Amino acid sequence: MSGGFDNMDATGEKPVIATTTRTVKRRGPRLSRADRTPLGLWFWEIDRVLLLLVSMLIAIGLVAVTAASPVAAQKLSTSTASLDPLYYFYRQLMWVILGVPVMLGVSMLPKAQARRFAIYGTVTFMVLLFLVPLIGTEVNGAQRWLGSGVFRLQPSEFLKPFFAVSPAWVLSLRLHDQSLPVVPLSFVLTGIIALLLMGQPDLGQTIIFVATLLVLVLVAGLSMRIMGMLAGGGLAGIVLAYFFYPVAQQRINIWLFAEGDSFQVDKAHATLTAGGLIGTGPGAGLAKFQLPEAHTDYIFSVIGEEFGMIACMAIAILYLAIIVRVLVRLLDEEDSFLILAVAGLVAQFGGQAIINMAVNTQLFPSKGMTLPFISYGGSSMIALSIGMGLLLSLTRRNPYAARVSLTRNWNKK
Repeated sequence: MSGGFDNMDATGEKPVIATTTRTVKRRGPRLSRADRTPLGLWFWEIDRVLLLLVSMLIAIGLVAVTAASPVAAQKLSTSTASLDPLYYFYRQLMWVILGVPVMLGVSMLPKAQARRFAIYGTVTFMVLLFLVPLIGTEVNGAQRWLGSGVFRLQPSEFLKPFFAVSPAWVLSLRLHDQSLPVVPLSFVLTGIIALLLMGQPDLGQTIIFVATLLVLVLVAGLSMRIMGMLAGGGLAGIVLAYFFYPVAQQRINIWLFAEGDSFQVDKAHATLTAGGLIGTGPGAGLAKFQLPEAHTDYIFSVIGEEFGMIACMAIAILYLAIIVRVLVRLLDEEDSFLILAVAGLVAQFGGQAIINMAVNTQLFPSKGMTLPFISYGGSSMIALSIGMGLLLSLTRRNPYAARVSLTRNWNKK
């Protein structure tokens, strides 16, 4: 017979047909503790306090650029064409809109992928840094950029966050094999970068790269004898730079001996102190219109004039809070690479902030360095977003994992 009985076997029962089933992970409500998606895991593992502190810096930066934008716009305006007073605020807002997703996207990378991303980034921007002397664009007497207009980028800015992670990975290999020549290799790499930067010239960035490496080798556990030799070498380097590097000589003479053109640092100090403790009020500052680079290198002085020294101290405390938060996060970390990479990133971030604020207060010679997340700048904003994204990625923690604090043996004899 045919028809409906064709699918029955001899016993009159339908045969069992094997089917494939797909196992689906149980998933709770979006961003709940049971959410096992990449977004859910990121939300519970990310350092939300650190993310909040950085968000506060970005918000302060937009307010500060709003205050400094009329100065820069007025300087670039001509008798036939004038820029909107908020021109640089709109541009900075555009960079923030681009930078924040970059930061969050990088922070979602697993630690292994974040390390590979940093290594590839180091190679890429090292190549671009070599191209700067050949095809670079000159701005204000310095040849530091590639391209022009909106498509202009500064390779050294992008290299900084990647550089903090790559030598950390190289130095962490030393803990597994003491015979590897990783320390000399790191110094050779840094020396090449320093020579390229000094040729631009860019003394400030050179100091940041060298200081980052010194922090890394210190955390890596080099002997005090070697650290003493490095300190002596650094002092000798400063002396040689003074006598054979005109840019360093000029800035040191202005700073220590008040010789040469000190217009920028004098105006920065005058603007910083013009507002007293509470400032003149938003938009009411007048000294800022005499200040060069008010929206970039000397934006801290603009904040001092319009919002007062109290606001400047609050910003300094905010930077300190970010540094302390990251260092506290490292107290229960045992992975040598993560300790080195995070220490390098936070040292670089904090060092740049300290140098900028010290220049504005005449504690350091002029360096031409931006204030992280506050100064105007496209390359600076995107590069800082990448660096903070790496920092957030490498400090992600499983909130339920048992950890042993590194301080557990401090009080034991």
